[in-house]
Amino acid sequence: MPQPVIPLPPADAGAPVQHTTPAQHSDGHDAHPGPFDPPAPAARPAWWMRLLGRVMAPWVDLKIEPQTPREHAPDWNGGPVCYVLEDYGLSNALILERACREAGLPSPLQPLPGDPVGRKRAYVALSRRNAGGALAPLPAALSNTLSNAPPPAKTHSGSLARLLDAHRNDPSLDVQLVPVSIFVGRAPDKASGWFSVLFSENWTLVGRFRRLLAIALNGRHTLVRFSPPVSLRGVIAEGLPSERTVRKLSRVLRTHFRLIRAAVIGPDLSTRRLLVDRVLTAEPVREAIADQARRDKSSIDEAWKKAHAMAYEIAADYSHPVVRSLSFILTPVWNRIYRGVLVHHLDKLKQDAPGHEVVYVPSHRSHMDYLLLSYLLYTRGIVPPHIFAGVNLNLPVVGTLLRKGGAFFARRSFRGNALYSAVFREYMAQLVAGGYSIEYFIEGGRSRTGRLLQPKGGSLAMTVRAYLRQPTRPVLFQPIYIGYEKIMEGRSYLDELSGKPKEKESIWQLVTGIPKVLRSNYGQVVVNFGEPIRLNEVLAEHASTWDGAPVGEDEKPAWLATTVDTLAQRIQVNINRAADVNPINLLALALLSTPKHAMGEADLLAQITLSKRVLAELPYSDRVTVTPHTPAEIVAHGEEIGVLSRTAHPLGDVLAVNGEKAVLLSYFRNNVLHLFTAPAWIACCFQHNRRMSRTRVLELGRSVYPFLQAELFLPWSEDEFVQRLDRTIGLFVSEGLLQLPDDESGVLARNSAQSDEVFRLRAIGHSLQQAFERYYIATSVLVKNGPGTLSAGELETLCQLAAQRLSLLYAPAAPEFFDKTLFRGFIQKTRELRLVRTDENGKLVFDERLEAWARDAKVILGRELRHSIEKVSPEAASAARTARQD
Repeated sequence: MPQPVIPLPPADAGAPVQHTTPAQHSDGHDAHPGPFDPPAPAARPAWWMRLLGRVMAPWVDLKIEPQTPREHAPDWNGGPVCYVLEDYGLSNALILERACREAGLPSPLQPLPGDPVGRKRAYVALSRRNAGGALAPLPAALSNTLSNAPPPAKTHSGSLARLLDAHRNDPSLDVQLVPVSIFVGRAPDKASGWFSVLFSENWTLVGRFRRLLAIALNGRHTLVRFSPPVSLRGVIAEGLPSERTVRKLSRVLRTHFRLIRAAVIGPDLSTRRLLVDRVLTAEPVREAIADQARRDKSSIDEAWKKAHAMAYEIAADYSHPVVRSLSFILTPVWNRIYRGVLVHHLDKLKQDAPGHEVVYVPSHRSHMDYLLLSYLLYTRGIVPPHIFAGVNLNLPVVGTLLRKGGAFFARRSFRGNALYSAVFREYMAQLVAGGYSIEYFIEGGRSRTGRLLQPKGGSLAMTVRAYLRQPTRPVLFQPIYIGYEKIMEGRSYLDELSGKPKEKESIWQLVTGIPKVLRSNYGQVVVNFGEPIRLNEVLAEHASTWDGAPVGEDEKPAWLATTVDTLAQRIQVNINRAADVNPINLLALALLSTPKHAMGEADLLAQITLSKRVLAELPYSDRVTVTPHTPAEIVAHGEEIGVLSRTAHPLGDVLAVNGEKAVLLSYFRNNVLHLFTAPAWIACCFQHNRRMSRTRVLELGRSVYPFLQAELFLPWSEDEFVQRLDRTIGLFVSEGLLQLPDDESGVLARNSAQSDEVFRLRAIGHSLQQAFERYYIATSVLVKNGPGTLSAGELETLCQLAAQRLSLLYAPAAPEFFDKTLFRGFIQKTRELRLVRTDENGKLVFDERLEAWARDAKVILGRELRHSIEKVSPEAASAARTARQD
């Protein structure tokens, strides 16, 4: 990850600090008496230093970043170099000397010309290692309680002060100060051994014995990071007083080392108590506590205790050793239940992330999502995020482990609890302001159908408001697509879609389910990182009146809701634009298109070949990935993990999906349905029409696109979708699925017989057919009842009843066919397009435009199907009578 540059900010005007004079060195050495002496001949390190270096060598392997540090400083071949470490320590000096030797840099164990630091060494440190100290300063909220404590004995490095004084005394001197960060045990993708977890690098300054153990256990995973040099001549040239110069330089270097440490091992996440204290002392929470006391007619202390309990209920308690331990536990688990976990485009995140507050927004299809993502980020050297989790997961033992892994818990609803809402919003704001990466699922829950759910904007709104309140660190939203070949919740999803209530999570359920999970084969998992979304760019587009100034907690700009809605939609669009097409997705697309969910082997291979050809010739996005396996390998894989069953036959084997597996397979078809929208729409046009003009196909596509876009989070404008349809027609003609006569009439035609081409065309259109049937059900029910009769809620209910009955009387449909939320989305889109409006009584009214849309729909649907839909479409009065009788 790129290293932060060390800018020198303007001099501070704070209280004077205790200045160490050249005669009072914090490292115990006497000051150098007088100006620089002439350069001394190069001396070898002391014999005992060389001996200790040889003793330590077998225990330490170095990773040096960058691999060629000289590229940061062309002058290293000339002028003198002084290295600066975060803290003193013999092991640090030996590691630094070895790293410089391996990188071809000047030795830190030889003095600078004249030895201005008075230590016969070319390195300085900001502080001495102290096991009882703390690296980061205490927050302001606690510093008041320590105001009577004695001042620290030392506020900066005496060696650094002498080095700066030497530059004042010798105008020709220009030492390059090179910050070097050393981390012992930061290589979780390679580290092994349980005991070594306890001694890995963290934010705590440790003593000599602990450091010795850390080197013995983790020294083979030592990272040495060289940062760009700082010219001390340039620092002196600012002309500040001596004391202010050393104070300023020390402060900048400390900040730099904290940034490097945060980038390598993550921010100091283990300060749960301090973070809770900041939350409770924030002005919005203090006001909420006062309001709570007034409502309860209680004391401020009692209301504060309530807020304190809420904050502890919410807050994560990140533990680096626990995270390391979990990484060891999960590695064999993933290897046992998955055939592999592939990650794509993570390198692009590493390029985009530095300097940003990263908010990970993955798709949510399984409880494995957050475990997988945190594990993958951690093992690839990226700090695991704080995870927004539902309080239902705060189970005994499990909740504690999740909290130690970075999870913070939220109740399902904040309604009616102003104090809890204020505490939670402030906690989110502190995470954003503190630079902690965050992960949440904007769908609100796991998808039971395999589609992306309509987003909920609560967590996004809190993130945006936190940034607006303190707009210092830009926010980057990182969409992530997680694709499975098999999900462990499949059975429970099937039960819930059949109408059974969702089972409440329990520790007993988890424990009893582990053996079954470990015995199962869940195929391969793919994690794709999508195109990131920068909050500042969205604000520039939708909040042009915002001048960059902080926005108060109580302010509600008119553009805020639009900004959050836009963010939510773009996140979902970019998740879909990073989809992975795995073998099970392709098998589901093909097999579920037939009435009995079965195909001859030759037909199945041909259909998979066609799907892969469509994806290759009409790429959806440069971040979409497709399985490299051949159709035959895909079929073999489906049989291996138990998705397909094969029936031998003299005329050719038949491959099928039986019973409940077919319903579950619809989940994986829905994962990638959006990738085939344009081909499926054209195929739908020719399901019941042998001939249709090219112009008519494109017109109908433009008409239906707004509804498909809202349901499937498609990325194109109407014009772009029409262009994609036109390109797809060209592909279908070249594949022989459609014919385009030479008479330039523009009329497209399919074969009339039951040819292979007709079979393949119908198969590819089946995935979209039921979506269009849903649209026609909603339109039919509304027209049948007439304008001003139904409210939006009543229409949703009647549409769901009609879809359920249609599925019972005729061909079984996929579970989402009668999903009320999909009908709700269609109705909402008709209102946005003004095809439907709400009158003063809250009833839906429409005009001839909706009826014209219904006539267009008749072109696509067959006569028999239209008649069936119209027949089952209920009237509100009759439905109400039936409900009363029941």
